[in-house]
Amino acid sequence: MYVPPSRGGGGGAAAGGGGGEQPRVYQVWRGSNEFFLQGRFIFGPDVRSLFLTIFLILAPVLVFCIFVARHLINDFPDHWGVSVMVVVVVFTIYDLTLLLLTSGRDPGIVPRNTHPPEPESIDGGSDMGNGQTPQQLRLPRTKDVFVNGVIVKVKYCDTCMLYRPPRCSHCSICNNCVERFDHHCPWVGQCIGRRNYRFFYMFVFSTTLLCLYVFGFCWVYIVKIRDAENSTIWKAMLKTPASIVLIIYCFICVWFVGGLSVFHFYLMSTNQTTYENFRYRYDRRANPYNRGMVNNFLEIFCTAIPASKNNFRARVPVDQGLQQTRTPARGFMSPNMGKPVGDLELGRKPVSWDEPRSAADIRDLEVGLGGLLDEKEGRIAHASPDLSLPGELVEGRAGMHSRRSSWGHRSGTSESMDSIAVQMGTEANWGSISSGHGTTSSTH
Repeated sequence: MYVPPSRGGGGGAAAGGGGGEQPRVYQVWRGSNEFFLQGRFIFGPDVRSLFLTIFLILAPVLVFCIFVARHLINDFPDHWGVSVMVVVVVFTIYDLTLLLLTSGRDPGIVPRNTHPPEPESIDGGSDMGNGQTPQQLRLPRTKDVFVNGVIVKVKYCDTCMLYRPPRCSHCSICNNCVERFDHHCPWVGQCIGRRNYRFFYMFVFSTTLLCLYVFGFCWVYIVKIRDAENSTIWKAMLKTPASIVLIIYCFICVWFVGGLSVFHFYLMSTNQTTYENFRYRYDRRANPYNRGMVNNFLEIFCTAIPASKNNFRARVPVDQGLQQTRTPARGFMSPNMGKPVGDLELGRKPVSWDEPRSAADIRDLEVGLGGLLDEKEGRIAHASPDLSLPGELVEGRAGMHSRRSSWGHRSGTSESMDSIAVQMGTEANWGSISSGHGTTSSTH
């Protein structure tokens, strides 16, 4: 179970043991998720799109019930017309329930490690010969594991500090590693993974059936109007503009949700995920997870959903929080150290590990030089309190301070080094002026 350290100034209260209750896991969660009802529901950071999806389902159903189904109640014998209204209401509730089960539950988040794993094997002879200590060893970028007799490479995740299990990937939107990662769906505002893929497909398929149901009964209502008035189909359509709008709306939506249903039906029959289908192309090599069509469907719909590995409502233990704050870094190098950072799987722009480190070093150098120059100026002012500088030097000194203060806004390192040279040259000029003034005073 993932238990992150507490944020802010809660460490003192935790250490004392009497300064209030420990925060819950969802309150200090490191991912980008949104929690509701005190951690009982977990959503993605784009949870607002969920309200748009609910509106796109409820709005046409309400229009159908008011302008179409209400008029069909008395058009069928033995009160069968009532079933038209009942079925669409029940089916809509069922569809929204599947939507909530998809978007409001843990999709299969892998708990993060509090420190990088230790290397499994260390070649002591060669490493010691090169002057390296075990703390300077670099973790391998990938590891080989066997899945049904096939070698599968698993990658190291720098964010979660773990080797991802097979079929696991890190979602850049939710900032979590998700088991059997399929994709991040913006329409439900959640990752689709091992624990909610079943409900996701059932939601998409039921939405397709709902569109077909509304589409079909709108045409039934138009035909009823044509037969009742002995007119053409075009005149009957003009009598119910709401039916025309619903027919066009459902026709457009069924291409989207219907095509998605067919695509995921193919993925389930071959035991693939959307991510694997676009990245690995199992049609060009063997799929180690394919167990046959029947077994693949049984795996999706008939196996027990594993329990979540994260207890979001649990209290953060005091001892583990203190251990995380006191444990020093083990010093093992990341497999990406010195290489471009940014998982190509996530579509992020690679950034060199050395760039942020160089920027930090420049900022530290700026602070150190600024303190050194301030100390020098203080000594000069203390030794020669009546020293007056010419106007040109005063202006140059002010310009130097302005350059120093705007250091952090410059992007190139060459300009920073030029400003350092100007500062050191100006400091030397001040020293010569001070010595010259002292000589003149002694002569007089």
